[in-house]
Amino acid sequence: MEKPKIANTKPYVMKVEPGTYAWCACGMSGNQPFCDGSHKKTSFKPIIEKVEQKKNVAWCGCKQSGKAPFCDGTHNNL
Repeated sequence: MEKPKIANTKPYVMKVEPGTYAWCACGMSGNQPFCDGSHKKTSFKPIIEKVEQKKNVAWCGCKQSGKAPFCDGTHNNL
């Protein structure tokens, strides 16, 4: 089974507006933490996340989180 590329060893913490976001699951996007279509060469697909209200989000950067697309601290054990 393919493993995602570790894009960052820390989460991408940002304030997001309400909307729909496509989180990169393969780790190859040039627009981290969001999908840019680079997964098309892999078996990965982005995770679509709908945000209902403005809030701070910690998007997983290591692509190993058990709570993807959000950070669960897994990067601390890499």
